[in-house]
Amino acid sequence: MPFTNENTFDILAEAISEGVIIVDEKQTIVASNSGAETMFGYDRGELKGKPLNILIPQQYHRGHGGHFKSFLKSSEKRQMGRGRDISGVAKCGKTFPVEAGLSPFEIYGKTFVMALVMDITIRKKAEQELIHWAKIFDESLNEIFIFDAQSLKFIDVNRGALQNIGYNLEELKQLTPVDIKPEYTEERFRVLINDLVQKKTEKLKFEAIHQRKDGTTYPVEVHLQLSNLENKDVFVAIILDITDRKNYTEKLEKKVEERTEELHHTIQELKEEVKLRMEAEAKTKESLKKEKDLNELKTKFLSLVSHEFKTPLSGILTSATLAGKYTKEEQQEKRDKHLDTIKNKVKYLDNILNDFLSIERLETGKVNYKFSIFPLSKVVNEVVYDANMLLKGGQRINYPDDIDGYTLEFDEKILELVLSNLINNAIKYSGENTTIDIQIHVEDNMLVFKILDQGIGIPEKEQEFIFKRYFRAENALLDQGTGIGLNIVKTHLENLGGSITFTSTENKGSTFVIKIPMINKHK
Repeated sequence: MPFTNENTFDILAEAISEGVIIVDEKQTIVASNSGAETMFGYDRGELKGKPLNILIPQQYHRGHGGHFKSFLKSSEKRQMGRGRDISGVAKCGKTFPVEAGLSPFEIYGKTFVMALVMDITIRKKAEQELIHWAKIFDESLNEIFIFDAQSLKFIDVNRGALQNIGYNLEELKQLTPVDIKPEYTEERFRVLINDLVQKKTEKLKFEAIHQRKDGTTYPVEVHLQLSNLENKDVFVAIILDITDRKNYTEKLEKKVEERTEELHHTIQELKEEVKLRMEAEAKTKESLKKEKDLNELKTKFLSLVSHEFKTPLSGILTSATLAGKYTKEEQQEKRDKHLDTIKNKVKYLDNILNDFLSIERLETGKVNYKFSIFPLSKVVNEVVYDANMLLKGGQRINYPDDIDGYTLEFDEKILELVLSNLINNAIKYSGENTTIDIQIHVEDNMLVFKILDQGIGIPEKEQEFIFKRYFRAENALLDQGTGIGLNIVKTHLENLGGSITFTSTENKGSTFVIKIPMINKHK
């Protein structure tokens, strides 16, 4: 009996909520419901009479005919794709993932196939996100433990945890966090996590010791929070192995002790050296003017030693005393603050002592310059990196352009000393939200450096004394400093065939210009 009732398929198709496509044996679409038409972007009735291939991506056209004939021969219902990802193509050309169930049937003496089609774009996206997060969980370098909030037994752990703790997953599922934390009993651990259980806090952070299956232990930092897994409360613990941090802290504390002891010895030696130099100079027969200048120099030096040593040493003593009072684990932040203060003060005193020793070597001619050929960028990078640690709020350093091709033959340590001194001064005497600009170029076989700042500047009446030893401008007296840095810089540069000049305007800034030969002329 020939097909005569066109409304039959339409009525059947509209009764189904999924997208419905009905085709005949020639894969011609004979009916579709509004769900399918909306899904593929066609108007009502527009699909009827069209070949099924218009809904299938081009790359699958060749093989689809064979699959269709094979399906008709088997005459059984099945899920299209059988585990493979399949796609549909909309009228606009956009492809999207679909899931289709095929069902053959006969009517009016002819065989037809009905496809129930669903757009699974949202589901696929969710699956991909789930796979993505599962991969992050498993491949994280940190240890991640998930355990039941009631029984405390482990539910799942990532690969990093398995590798470090030494147990396999099945073994861990029989254990709880207490079993790998030898310092804790179950009662103590439940007290620790009580605020999380009561939801008084969202996250808990603490340090502990973890014990591996082989009995070895290692220090960890635990980040713990409450979550929900399949309608069950669970804890998620992210574990950081802090072995390196602990070792570094211990080494740092030991280094501070050693440097403090060395500092005391150096100060004593310096005092003896100053005493001997004063006694020797007191015996010389000089003119009254020179004697007067010398007395002024002595006064400045003693005042400098008294002020520049006393203030940091007082800070070291105070911080050391306070650090010793914070003995509890939760007071680590306060201890770290005072340890940082001690380190900074010790470094400052060490720099002062190095300046004093440099002056002594320069005066006695004991400086041995070491020339080598090196890329300019190596020294500039090191100096700028260290200077960045000193920047005030909003300050920044403009790195010089196009210096990678410059090489020079010079004393690398002296160049580093010169640049550090000038850039650090620019930072110290400039306010917040200012820029320190470094410019470098070659002029007549001389490498020229310009250090420009937006600082307090140097009063015009005092500019002639700026390279004099122990001199400090009136507007800089409130800042820490010895007044010998620029004197050392100038002496070294002149010894090596270089020079230093400057221009400055009070309250606007200063520009220091350094010139050094690119080739060693002192061979």
